[in-house]
This record gives sequence, C-alpha cells and structure tokens, in this order.
Amino acid sequence: MIGIIAAEEKEMQEIRNVMTNTREEKYKNLIIHIGEISDKQCILVKAGVGKVNAARTTQLLIDKFKVTEIINLGAAGGLNENLKCGDIVIGKELVQHDFDITAFGHKKGYITDLGVTFYSDKDLIKKAYETMKKVDKEDNNVCIGNIATGDIFCTNKIEAKRIRQEFNSDCIEMEGAAIAQVCTLEAIPFIAIKSISDTPNGNNNIEYDEFLEAASKRCANFLVEFVK
Repeated sequence: MIGIIAAEEKEMQEIRNVMTNTREEKYKNLIIHIGEISDKQCILVKAGVGKVNAARTTQLLIDKFKVTEIINLGAAGGLNENLKCGDIVIGKELVQHDFDITAFGHKKGYITDLGVTFYSDKDLIKKAYETMKKVDKEDNNVCIGNIATGDIFCTNKIEAKRIRQEFNSDCIEMEGAAIAQVCTLEAIPFIAIKSISDTPNGNNNIEYDEFLEAASKRCANFLVEFVK
C-alpha cells in the first residue's frame, strides 16, 4: 500500500481526481481515501498544514494502514533564483530550518540523535526524475534539489535568502522534513515532490493562491505515471 500525503484541500482533491475504485474511511478526525492509481493500491490523506499535522498523519498511515512507502506531494515557495512558478523540485535532502538548539553548540536544524538532514529514498528519486522528464509537457524545470521545512509561510526576502544560504535549499514549505523524520525513524521509504507556487517577496500569498491549483494538478498528473 502506497501512502500519499497532501497538506491542503486543493492539493488533496487533484490527487483524489486521478484515483479509481475509491472508498472513504474516517479515522479519528481524518478522511482517508483508499483506492487505486494506475492499478496500484494507494491511500490518500489530507494531513493539514504544518509539521505536527504532517508527522501525526505519517505515523498513522504507518501504524494503522501499514503503508510500505510514502509520497508527499504539494506546493512550495522557491528559494533558488533559477526556479519559477510551475517548476518541480524532487527532494533529495530535507531539513527543518526552524529547529534550533544552537544554544547547546549544535548547528541550526540539528535534531538530537538524527542530525540535520533527512534523505528521500534513492530509487524513488531516480524513478521520479525519469517519470517527470518523460510526462511533463510544460515549459518547466524539473530538478533534484533540497527542501527546507518549517512552521512558517515565508514571505520575508531576507529570511528566505538566509535559509537558502544556510541550508542550500531550493524551496521552502511546511511538511516535508517532518514526514521524512518519521519515515526515517520507522525505516519507511519516502519521497517529497514539490511544485513551485510562489517566491518569498512580501506579497507571495497572492502568488500562492493563483498558482496552487495548477501546481497541484501537475503533481497529480505526474503521480499517475510514477506509481506505475
């Protein structure tokens, strides 16, 4: 069973639209969508925004539904100046940019006993990149890059530049590294794939709303081929 996690309703609904033979199951306060994508059994859930929601949902999928791998799809803000809205970042390395125990001599982002960086599964990265290059017909870049996660919707250019420089991150969002942390602890293969919906510029909430649906559709269309 493949677990698929989205943060928001628009992201989730576009994925739900490409699923077949679906049924819904309510567990605690979550609506679980169980069905097939490209004849493979999948389970889709909207986690909600932020690291705690993402981590809680990941653990639930592992414990309750026994998923064998997890895909996190959604939108992200671009940090790499070479990325524009619509481009895809396949996450290789993920960090929690807001985790801070530097008072104890550690680097920003360092998590006790785990380090700074979490890694997507190498085979899933390779397959995702090959699939996206094959199926994506838009004039968009597809890159294997690094993702910064934190409990903030970043609109500040200076803060965005700092995170880019400190962590060499290509994009910023609010769930990926939290999902990656749980998957690392549970030894579950994981990958995060993000479509750029905005760039931190003090007004990017407007960009985000404008491009979220298109970004979500691109991720969902990709998923059909990727799951094969």
